[in-house]
This record gives sequence, C-alpha cells and structure tokens, in this order.
Amino acid sequence: MMARVKTGACHWIAILLLLVGGGPAARADDGERVPPDEGGRVESMGQPPRLMPYVGLAAGAYEPGSDDIEPTGSLTLGLFGSLMNPVTAVGIAAEGYVALAPDYFHRTRPGAEYGYDDEGFAKGMELLNALTADEMVVDARAALAYLRSRDDVDPDRIGCMGFCIGGHMAYLTACETDVKATASFYGGGITAPQGPGGAPSTVARTQKIRGKVLGLFGGRDSFIPRQQVDVLAETLRQDGVANDIVIYETADHGFFCDQRDSYDANAASDAWVRVNRLFAEELAG
Repeated sequence: MMARVKTGACHWIAILLLLVGGGPAARADDGERVPPDEGGRVESMGQPPRLMPYVGLAAGAYEPGSDDIEPTGSLTLGLFGSLMNPVTAVGIAAEGYVALAPDYFHRTRPGAEYGYDDEGFAKGMELLNALTADEMVVDARAALAYLRSRDDVDPDRIGCMGFCIGGHMAYLTACETDVKATASFYGGGITAPQGPGGAPSTVARTQKIRGKVLGLFGGRDSFIPRQQVDVLAETLRQDGVANDIVIYETADHGFFCDQRDSYDANAASDAWVRVNRLFAEELAG
C-alpha cells in the first residue's frame, strides 16, 4: 500500500493503520483469521497483548545484521473489529512495510469482530462512542514506541493511515505525534465542535501537524457533508500544513472497502495510487 522501492536496498517504512470501518481490499477468502499471502505474513505479538495483537512483516524484508537494509515502519485500526487488522497488515506487508495493527477497542471489547450489517454497525458504534481522544493519543504513542523499538523499523520514517473513525484517529495521530505522513480515508467528525469523549475539537489541533496529510472523501458521503470537508481543507491551508484533499464525486462512505455495498473500484484504485505516492515521497530515505 505504501511505496518502499530503492535500487540495491530495501527501505522498510512503518505505517500506523487505523482501520475502523473499512480497510483495503485484501481479505481472507477462506474465513481464516490470518490468511496466507505470498507477499507478507502476520505474526502474533506477545507484548503488549491487547493494544497491538498483530504485526505484518514483508516477506524477506529484514535480516538482522544485514548492511543492505534500512528498516522503516507502519500502524492500523478498524471499526468493525480486529479481523480486518491482521488481514490489512498482510496487505500492507506485501507492499514492503512493517505494518502494525493495533486494537483501539482493547479497553472495552478486545478482539471484537462485527459484520457489515445493521447489527454489526450498531455494536461497532457502541464501541466507537466509548472512545476518548486522550486514550486514542496514548495508544497511538504506544504503538509508535513499539514500532521504534523494532530492529526492522527506521524510527524516523513512520506514516499513518486510517479509515472511517480510523481516518479521524489518523488525523488526530498526525496532530499529536511526529508521523511523517498521514492518509485519512473518510475520517468523520474531524471538524466537530468536540473531539471523541468531549475532548477539544480535533480540527483545532491542526497547527501541530508536522507531516503531510492526504484526505480522501466521497462526494455522496452523507456522514461527512461537503461543508465539513471544505472546513478541513481551509484549516489545513490556513495553518500551513502540506496537504492534498481529494473528493471522489460519485463515491460514498466506505468506498475503499470491497466488503461493503458502497465499494467503488475506480475511487479505490485512484486512492491507492495516491497513498502509495504519499508514502513514497514523504517517507523516502
């Protein structure tokens, strides 16, 4: 998902993946929790066991002691449960990244997995409404610290990506940490008067962002009206934050997730290209 190419050497970059509510097209066709993939693998983490249960590793990405490899790192989260996390971690790892998949619902229901139906949406929203900005920031910083502790991650080349509430979390992470680049897919509530749990508005923190922000939205998204996207874009401009805000006019909320009725192949394909470009340019060694 993120580019990591360089002649004669592999640069392993980390991306914090915040996948609440709709991740990439990679998925397990056989229903297994950790699907096979030729390009990457998932290992179960021992510590900490609740916040960060899975990490994706690119196949052959890193050999301790090798002079040819410069490690880098990445992170993820999902609204409808932890199943999307290992699946997406594999997809990211296949692109040549170390992909960390934290479980941001570890305080309320660790390992929760819900379907994309009305019941799953309702249960997911219960967990979502229990999140607080302060806890989200604590978890993001813990995830970054874990990535930076790994021998296969370049601590100075870490990006962040999220979907739905994960898109909001990615933006919040950009505000409150030093990630170099952030891709936020249809992040809802960023411009709301208050942040998660009644915290100060997330958009009001924009001036603290140090990296570039890529915002990807659907023009038919009733959850995120055009006015909110315009406010976000104007705030980024006024605060001098490097950014690229993209609106896919015919796309709806969740357009990047091929497990949803709103999946839009054209928008998803273009967004994927833009995300690859973002990380290739902003996380280059």
